[in-house]
Amino acid sequence: MSHTPHELAEEFPDHVETIHKLKTTDAHFASLMDKYHEINRAVHRAETDIEPTDDLHMSEMRKERLHLKDQIWAMLSKAEA
Repeated sequence: MSHTPHELAEEFPDHVETIHKLKTTDAHFASLMDKYHEINRAVHRAETDIEPTDDLHMSEMRKERLHLKDQIWAMLSKAEA
């Protein structure tokens, strides 16, 4: 398993400009990004044993990260349509 952080610019490299635009013009998108980065950092700290956690909590954090990523992707897709 990779312990590389899942930064949005790396997850959506072809959409960096749209990410920046939405981040500065859409408060909801900016809030989703903030939440994504917060949970992403928590997952990364847990994966690298900086802040160890149990498997259930890790699974829940990953599900939350995925859900936020899905919402972000939906907004990116809509903005680029």
